[in-house]
Amino acid sequence: MKKLLLLACLALPCTAHAQTVTFTTEDYAPFNYREGKEIKGATVEQVEKVMAAIGVDYTIEVMPWARAYGLARTAPMTCVFATAHNSTRDPLFKWVEPLLIDRNILITRKGSGVTAGNLDEAKKYTIGTQREDYTETILNEKGFTKLDVASDFNATLRKLLGGRIDMMPISELYFEKLKADQPVELVTVLSAQPMGIACEKNFPDDLLASMQAALDKLIADGDQKQIFLKYGMNLSE
Repeated sequence: MKKLLLLACLALPCTAHAQTVTFTTEDYAPFNYREGKEIKGATVEQVEKVMAAIGVDYTIEVMPWARAYGLARTAPMTCVFATAHNSTRDPLFKWVEPLLIDRNILITRKGSGVTAGNLDEAKKYTIGTQREDYTETILNEKGFTKLDVASDFNATLRKLLGGRIDMMPISELYFEKLKADQPVELVTVLSAQPMGIACEKNFPDDLLASMQAALDKLIADGDQKQIFLKYGMNLSE
């Protein structure tokens, strides 16, 4: 084990940290989700490979987004992913990115009759989102007032499919997978942003640099793209 750690340090910036890094995330397949007792997904695999490359112990916990986000704001050695990096959040965390570059779109259930050619037209409808999710902030910033805020993504999706809300924001990459299984359709584009790992403000800078170097290598080597292809998403499209 010591030999493996030494080899990792030769390839990347590396500092021994006695503490374990805690990663928090939400149930949002295919990016991060629980399957039985296993936590998996396209962003989970990237975090695992990054931490394996630098030889630092870590845990990953799945929980409602508001709690996952709140812990990374306040708990030492804690990071939350995959987190949209925008101007509001930028000063709140230290960042390792990108786990992906994504667009968010507004979707509705097929047959709902909901139509909107732009965001102004969409504002007359009830939009569902998750508490403390960055899409809640985006919707507020863009002037949406008819919001239905749930505890997590799956609760919002159930409301959409049940006709209790008109639209919801969703990752465009996830939509490509979701529409094969659920009666949903695109309405309009909401936003575009990088998604990354957001760490508590006092997170060690040397460890952050090691994580960023490992992620950069993952991207440069083509491993990130292969991970997304594994989960049915083609980032080149």
